[in-house]
Amino acid sequence: LSGIAFFSGYNALLRYEGFENDSSLDFWCNVCGSDIHPVGWCATSGKPLVPPRTIQHKYTNWKAFLVKRLTGAKTLPPDFSQKVSESMQYPFKTSMRVEVVDKTHLCRTRVAVVESVIGGRLRLVYEESEDKTDDFWCHMYSPLIHHIGWSRSIGHRFKRSDITKKQDGHFDAPPHLFMKVKEVDAAGEWFKEGMKLEAIDPLNLSAICVATIRKVLADGYLMIGIDGSEAADGSDWFCYHATSPSIFPVGFCEINMIELTPPRGYAKLPFKWFDYLRETDSIAAPVKLFNKEVPNHGFHVGMKLEAVDLMEPRLVCVATVTRIIHRLLRIHFDGWEDEYDQWVDCESPDLYPVGWCQLTGYQLQPPAPQSSRDSQSSSSKQKKKAKSQQYKGHKKMTSLQLKEELLDGEEYSFLQGASDQESNGSASYYIKQEP
Repeated sequence: LSGIAFFSGYNALLRYEGFENDSSLDFWCNVCGSDIHPVGWCATSGKPLVPPRTIQHKYTNWKAFLVKRLTGAKTLPPDFSQKVSESMQYPFKTSMRVEVVDKTHLCRTRVAVVESVIGGRLRLVYEESEDKTDDFWCHMYSPLIHHIGWSRSIGHRFKRSDITKKQDGHFDAPPHLFMKVKEVDAAGEWFKEGMKLEAIDPLNLSAICVATIRKVLADGYLMIGIDGSEAADGSDWFCYHATSPSIFPVGFCEINMIELTPPRGYAKLPFKWFDYLRETDSIAAPVKLFNKEVPNHGFHVGMKLEAVDLMEPRLVCVATVTRIIHRLLRIHFDGWEDEYDQWVDCESPDLYPVGWCQLTGYQLQPPAPQSSRDSQSSSSKQKKKAKSQQYKGHKKMTSLQLKEELLDGEEYSFLQGASDQESNGSASYYIKQEP
């Protein structure tokens, strides 16, 4: 019989009853695991409930002690394990067809098939991959996946499959399974092609960049390009919804003391938006069109969590929150250099509590050991990832090498700042307009 001393994600620090202020035998356990039961489980299951041997001598009447301790005490609900099991049933099933971003060409989507589902995370295999190695990992509520026909309905580019007929057993995922975006009113003042803004670069999630709206699609979707690094054919444009927490009005970085990445090759540094808008004969997207909602998320700097490395999205890593700007979190991967940090929304489906991997059976990537940290100094001096490769940064190699180093010979399953704000206020969200 144990009491909970401290919670950390899904894990709880437990102390055996009878130890009182003695923490020497405290232990961590996943509260959703099979070893945890509500008080009374032993009685209903016919199991003996006995004190730890180390304290048997302290109490002559163990049952009387328990009655005294348990009177008025709280425990897990009797159907707790059933609720845990139900929460791990996911609506997406293998062989479902979806549209998902093409990881080699951000501007378009492709048809992919659900190959496996772990903890709500989907391993998608692009439909034309004969050997099933051309895959992509994302959460079922990721903004990167959609129902079949989505691209055509909003005017998004789509790579038609050479496969003219559905393969046996494959079927389209029902549209109601996908995450819904907020409805927007584009009838009045709205985003227009050529407007400037700031956006998280999906190919380098540690950077917020100067960006331009390149195309306005239906249902509030926008195609956006990073200034100074766009391909002539627009093949590296990417799609964000107008309500996306990954786009910001001009001046967001300056007012929140975040480094804004200027256009590649832009010589007039330090970068000034007022000058740049004048030089490019452009206008800033109106501040009022951006999503300014800030949920009371409860995150604090220093909190630990398990986070997807979105540059290699099959990897879930040990991570730390290092900055908070309203709803935007700076996620640092423990053991890696800061250049691998990622800006992630507080409601992202790619952030998980400590213990999530253990609960779902997903492989958790541990912090990089010292040997790998030392090797980072040379790799970090290399050029940033090429724009033609989505989710293919140089961390991919070091992550996989690290995984092989740590797990070699072991069996494992891999189905897989001054301006920091922690309040809901958005009064200081934007910068004042220059004359």
